[in-house]
Amino acid sequence: MLHRLWRGWRSVAVVSIGALALTACASADGQGSGDSANAGGAYAIGYVGDRAGEGDPVDGGVVTYGSYGFPATLDPTKTLMAGSTGGTELAAIYDTLVRYDFEKSQYVPQLAAGLESSDDGQAWTVTLRDGATFSDGTPVDSAAVKWSLDRYVAAKRDVAQVWTNSVAGVETPDAKTVVIRLQRPWTDFPVLLAAGPGVIVAPSSEASGSFTPIGAGPFTVTRFAPNEVLELAPRADYVGGKPRLAGLRFVPTANAQGMFESIRSGELNAGYLYRNTEVIDSAIDAGLEGYRDLQGLGAIGMINQREGRPGADVRVRRAIALGIDPEALNQRVNGGKGPAGSAMFPEGSKWHNEDVQGVTYDPDQARELLSQAKADGYNGKLTYVAINEEASRQGALAAQAALNSIGFDVEVAYANSVTDLTRRVYVDRDFDIARSGASLIDAAPLLRLYGSLGSTSSNNAAGYNSPEMDALLVKLQTAGSDDAKQTAIDDIQKLADETVPYAVWAPTAVYTAWTPKLHGANVSIDNVVLFDDAWMER
Repeated sequence: MLHRLWRGWRSVAVVSIGALALTACASADGQGSGDSANAGGAYAIGYVGDRAGEGDPVDGGVVTYGSYGFPATLDPTKTLMAGSTGGTELAAIYDTLVRYDFEKSQYVPQLAAGLESSDDGQAWTVTLRDGATFSDGTPVDSAAVKWSLDRYVAAKRDVAQVWTNSVAGVETPDAKTVVIRLQRPWTDFPVLLAAGPGVIVAPSSEASGSFTPIGAGPFTVTRFAPNEVLELAPRADYVGGKPRLAGLRFVPTANAQGMFESIRSGELNAGYLYRNTEVIDSAIDAGLEGYRDLQGLGAIGMINQREGRPGADVRVRRAIALGIDPEALNQRVNGGKGPAGSAMFPEGSKWHNEDVQGVTYDPDQARELLSQAKADGYNGKLTYVAINEEASRQGALAAQAALNSIGFDVEVAYANSVTDLTRRVYVDRDFDIARSGASLIDAAPLLRLYGSLGSTSSNNAAGYNSPEMDALLVKLQTAGSDDAKQTAIDDIQKLADETVPYAVWAPTAVYTAWTPKLHGANVSIDNVVLFDDAWMER
């Protein structure tokens, strides 16, 4: 027997509901000096404003969107499917098989027509919609979907490893049906169909020998100039109907403050405000509508624990975590205006538990643990790598001062660019501590937890390896209810407190903002915005 989760175009779903992304600094543009309504307290998550608008939807209008991380390529195997890194751009071109509806806390159809789960939760059947085509006119059939899935997984990027570790096989019994068989039950499996694997690329995209952006989404590319602009036109033959917008235009933006001012002035219609809680509060106070999010593990101290590194000793890792006060870092880097804390899932998250709070700042205990390690021959030296940028420097210096005060001898080594820092951390593994982030997704917590904690994860640059943690990740994946997931998450937090895979310093605040004249935009997993139903007041 199959459990029908949803069928039909835009019918209601009934499924309730990552890779470790390197962050160069605590804030891309720093924080201001005013008070933040969210500092030190719960950060409300959800839509802000009237999404439906008044009156009937009208055709026309080009939406200009300020991209936080402008995509260098439109190939979904090379651009991370996240709102901060080009995911909104990809979704407009290729669509996703499903999207997550945050108002209903469930998945709903996007490109697919239906999704059904078997009784044991180990087989998921995707039904494709009649008449769906790619922008070159070729059909979106099961063979094309499987080709796109295989291509994504073969690239081994982002959540591809979660797919590989979870999926036993993909079958195409007929042109409209794709059956995905899992290695174990996973109620949150549809998240992968809303994320990178669900971004469906046409097989003809590689026909010329080089990649061409041919997708099944509501828009098609008319101009792409890397680091400058991406312009998209609506598709008259989009299976969901021609979009009402006359076009989408994506441009790179410098920082949250500049993006906010550009939306308020009308230069932009929407944009991705990242980390800066003061600007986010100002945007909401100014009447900008949108979706507000708070992602756990937004700022962590990644501790290299591979053989030969100081962090291989759990006493050293615990001393680092106990010896740095997250709020002191927040004061030094953000003027105290950002959220801070050591819980994996912060206050405001669905999975936050007041009784399971993470490592508590305790410099005396940190000194004792460090003394024990030194008695066994450790010299106390650490290398903290950071990008040579003001906010990053402030964070590194604050961590250095805190750790030196308890007996460490910390050297700060600066990289000249994010690329250089990424190479040193993820390729060369040449660091003891590096500021990073995992950006947890409440709707599917396993994705990014596996990326940062799984012993076989290619994104686990620190080399954390715990069979007990691997078992807890499987426990989370196979949990059949929210209560069971909460228990697994609490157990993960407790084990992380003991074994310290990294020091947790803060969550990340996000506001996907738009003008009050824009209506019908839907936010999906990881703050990816879908514009197929959007319209602009004229």
